[in-house]
This record gives sequence, C-alpha cells and structure tokens, in this order.
Amino acid sequence: MLPVLVLFGAFRFLPMLGAAGLSVTDYRPGGDFEFVGAENYAGLFEDQYFLASLRTTLTYVAIYVPLILVVALGTALLLHSVPWGRGFFRAALFAPYVTSLVLSGVIWKWLFEPAGLLQDPSTVLPALAIVGVWKGFGYAMLILLAGIRNVPADCLEAATVDGANVWQRFRHMLLPSLRPAMFFVVVVETIGAFQVFDLIYVMTTGGPVRASYTLAYAVYQYGFTYFEVGKAAAAGLALWAIVLLVSLTQRRAFERNP
Repeated sequence: MLPVLVLFGAFRFLPMLGAAGLSVTDYRPGGDFEFVGAENYAGLFEDQYFLASLRTTLTYVAIYVPLILVVALGTALLLHSVPWGRGFFRAALFAPYVTSLVLSGVIWKWLFEPAGLLQDPSTVLPALAIVGVWKGFGYAMLILLAGIRNVPADCLEAATVDGANVWQRFRHMLLPSLRPAMFFVVVVETIGAFQVFDLIYVMTTGGPVRASYTLAYAVYQYGFTYFEVGKAAAAGLALWAIVLLVSLTQRRAFERNP
C-alpha cells in the first residue's frame, strides 16, 4: 500500500493543503503572499458570477444524476436479460466510457451544431447532460449489473411462480438488493457532475451568456484567466465543501429510507 499512499499524498493531500494556504492570501503569479484571512471566501458570496455558477452547477447535477441513473439501470436490466452475446453488448455499451472526453465533446458539438442546442440558454445544460450520460453511463451500468447478479435467480423464479409480475419483482426484490450499488453510483456521479469541466471547456466555454458557467469552470477562470490564485483556491475549497455536504446528505437519505 505504501506506493499508493505516497502517490495519494503527493498528488492529492499536499495540493489540497497548498490550496488551503493559498486561499487565505491574495497571491497572483509574480506577486507576494499577503495574508487576507477569510476575505476570499467572503468575496465569493458577493460575486454574482460565483453565485450564478453555483446555481448552474446545481441545475446540471439535478438533470445529470437522475438521467444517468435511469439510463444505467435500464441498460443493466436489459443486458442482464439478454440470453446471448452479453460480453459483446457489455463491451459495446462500455466503450464510450473509455473514449477521450475531449474528443467526445468535439464530436457532440459538431452533432449539436445544426439544432443550435448549445447556443440556447434553455437547452445547453440538458445537451451537456446528454453528452455526459452517453460518456459515463457504461461504468454505472457495470456497477448496477453486478448488483443485479447478486440477486439469487431461484428467488426471482419462485416469485414468478407465485404470481409476481415484472414490476413487483423489480420493486420488492431487485431494488432492495441494488441499494448499495445505487448509493455508490449516485454519490460518484454527483461528485463527477459537480466537477464537470472538460465538456464545458470544449463545447461551450461557459456560454451562451454564462448559461453553462459551472463552479469548476469558474475556478479555472479565476486562476488561469484572471490570475486571482487566492480566489481560485478559495472557490476550489468551497466546491469541495459543497460536494462533501451533498455526499453526506445522500448517505443519510439512503440510510434513512431502507
């Protein structure tokens, strides 16, 4: 475990500590580290663009997470019922997950161009969510498929013999067994949705009229466009805190509703 812990510490823990230190300064490239305390954090909640990016991110999460859960669960159920060629279909459905996200964004941007979906503030987030789901549902599908296979086949057969229909078998047998897998998928996909950046950078650059200006893109702009490194670090830690709070809330919700 030591090599993994060293890599984790070098590329996760130490940068996070560095960001925490920068977040209480007004550092800019080539400047000095002047301590400003919580000024950067207070400034975030007075920044209309940061608040707008928070609303945009929450909207994207609300669209993306239920959509990928439904698509992944539906394809997992279909794949589980396929009597032959499961390996082929599993590989085919998983293929988008291992493709380049940048390349996927370029291709989908070209596909959306005639309809103008990325130029309309009312459709840009659903369009980006569709691309994200297409790219990422394969991983969630495999997790849910593993959960489905944990349900004893003889129990499902016995329920069928006893007269349970498809919905009853799904509601009372499959769903309870899938709770751990669904919790994992929901948390992982929620974290990924809050951190969406690549698609925004490639497909919209935050537009039109900042309709796709997410938190992760705001952090990037603070740091690499406006060179407000301290503010970027504060925004990044604020994003981390929001994701942590949402993840803990989801965990409590799953534990409360068995």
